Amino acid sequence: MDGPKRHLRVRLRVTARRRGAYGDGAGGALGPRRRKCRMETPVLNSAAKLQRREIGGRQLAARGGGPAAAVPERFRNMQLQEEFDTYDDNANLFVKLQFLKRRSKINEIVAAKDIIFALANSGLCAAFNRVTNKRIGFLNLSPDEVIRSLFYNKNNDSLITVSVYASDNFSTLKCRTTPVEYIRRNQLDAGFPLFESESLKWPGFVEFDDVNGKVLTYSAQDGIYKVFDLKNYYFLYSIPDENVQEIKISPGIMLLIYDRTPSYVPLKILSIEDGKQLKFFKHLLHRNKKIDFIEQFNEKLLVKQEDENFQILDVRSSELIEVNVSKFMTPSAFIFLYENNLFLTFRNRTVAVWNFRGDLVTSFEDHLLWHHDCSTNNIYITSDQDLIISYCKSEAVAEDGTVGSINMSEIMTGKCIAKITANDPALSAPPRRNGRSKRRSSVWSTVPEALEDVTALFYDEDRNEIYTGNSHGLVHVWSN
Repeated sequence: MDGPKRHLRVRLRVTARRRGAYGDGAGGALGPRRRKCRMETPVLNSAAKLQRREIGGRQLAARGGGPAAAVPERFRNMQLQEEFDTYDDNANLFVKLQFLKRRSKINEIVAAKDIIFALANSGLCAAFNRVTNKRIGFLNLSPDEVIRSLFYNKNNDSLITVSVYASDNFSTLKCRTTPVEYIRRNQLDAGFPLFESESLKWPGFVEFDDVNGKVLTYSAQDGIYKVFDLKNYYFLYSIPDENVQEIKISPGIMLLIYDRTPSYVPLKILSIEDGKQLKFFKHLLHRNKKIDFIEQFNEKLLVKQEDENFQILDVRSSELIEVNVSKFMTPSAFIFLYENNLFLTFRNRTVAVWNFRGDLVTSFEDHLLWHHDCSTNNIYITSDQDLIISYCKSEAVAEDGTVGSINMSEIMTGKCIAKITANDPALSAPPRRNGRSKRRSSVWSTVPEALEDVTALFYDEDRNEIYTGNSHGLVHVWSN
């Protein structure tokens, strides 16, 4: 692809849990993911401390042959090429928690520089080398470490893991950064801890914001928010939490949402660079109606109350746009598209594109999401903001209804331009000989098996490969 490298812009928040939240030792003890959007239901409740994925980017570069011609070709003849397994029969040799030893679903996939990282629901995280197609090792350095989430820091080409430990009843978040190059060499212990001065116990959190290159932490014990530089992890400034209910981050600014009164909610906008106050105002509310969400996008404030119209307020000009409640119903999640000045909404498995005048820009013709919770572990937006790739409901469904498809759709038109489906006659797994593949590939699954119960999805734009993880802890590589 011509032009400068462009990256997915990620905003990731991980919140500490109550003491002992992992104490039942079950593989599912992690509960709902707070992520990549890892979103929860209702994700947009301002008290939910969600993790969101928000997309930003640089000026779009033209491609040879034009985007319209290039996009379908990019996904033509995608095949199941490789299979990786996060489960290890010898796990009992290096982990002591029973649920880490069990096979569990893939919650999250991140890829960087030919290395694929797959995080299982159990908290076990494996790294695979896409060049050698071998597992490098596991990122759990301590036998009682449960990794909660991953963040690739492109500023210094490192992977940040956010973990909890059995030794303190899984109550405190611990962050660690490891250069990807060291991981490639299997020097997994060559990283170093981050934010050791912060007490990130429940309801504390850490949030990595790649849009502004900042890290936001909240120490409930100290009652203070702190902002760090994502490039070098230097402390920048702090914000006292007096009556602050939530903080939302947007390009260049932070929105502080304070405890509401019956008739209004106090709001403050700060500069993300130095924490200086840019504006303080009170947004009027309908009495006795709960707030569904408050979101900030540049100068636009988005507010929705239960059974009331959707409001879009320009905080600079004070212009207020209202969208009828029958036209815009509360979604379960947002994804903001910074360069396009649009936002995606997710509701009842459907995706829609809106502008900040409250107009519906796009509805999708063939993009019914598989999962009800709209987890963006199963959604990828390209850095050009032109495509959405998701795990969707498929016409080629097995009798038990567990096989979906991978759909690639244009964001501006809603048109589905490519699909990976189990009933595609051109799709096949690498052939086996005597139970093994004829070539380097170690694919044991059939195509329908690989498309069954997909729980995580990632698109590597540099390699033009799609990685999917499933409920069995397997990662599959789709490539042409």
